[in-house]
Amino acid sequence: VYVGKRSGDQTHSQANINQLMVDYARNYGHVVRLKGGDPFVFGRGFEELEFAAAHNIPVQIVPGISSSIGVPGMQHIPVTHRGLSESFWVVTGTTASGKISTDLVEASKSKATVVVLMGIHKLAEITAIFKAQGKGKLPAAVIQSGTTVNEKTVVGVVDTIVDLATENKITSPALIIFGEVVSLHPDFKKIKALYDTIA
Repeated sequence: VYVGKRSGDQTHSQANINQLMVDYARNYGHVVRLKGGDPFVFGRGFEELEFAAAHNIPVQIVPGISSSIGVPGMQHIPVTHRGLSESFWVVTGTTASGKISTDLVEASKSKATVVVLMGIHKLAEITAIFKAQGKGKLPAAVIQSGTTVNEKTVVGVVDTIVDLATENKITSPALIIFGEVVSLHPDFKKIKALYDTIA
């Protein structure tokens, strides 16, 4: 049963998904809840585990690879790299209340790589946070539908990434990456070479 979700487009509510899992487990002896990425990274996996446990249904967890690491990696953007980034943040772009996470302000102050999930519709507001920290020239990338046939990637800097995403019609699902590690992407190297010849 497909129960996928996208921003503003849910085939089933979370409460309905929880109940479906319990009903199928009781009616058929087992159920598999397959999720994209890792079920415990903005995947509501623990909520589902608790619901099943509350109904005396045993649960086994199979961890996945979070899109926050796997998608940038497939684009040759490591979230950490010696000399560029010692750590990384994974932050939601939109909280349950629909607002930007206050953690983004703290993340923007650090030298760490910052990966923002569920933030494409707030890209201008998010980049403004980085600009307020004087990071307009920080490398940035947006990857839409990572690892699929619909994948699109735009690479630039904080000052240009909103325009690039708009020009390339980037839509959800997409993740945003801020940090020096983005400079390792082949397209960024081309951009830098162009600017170096102009300077």
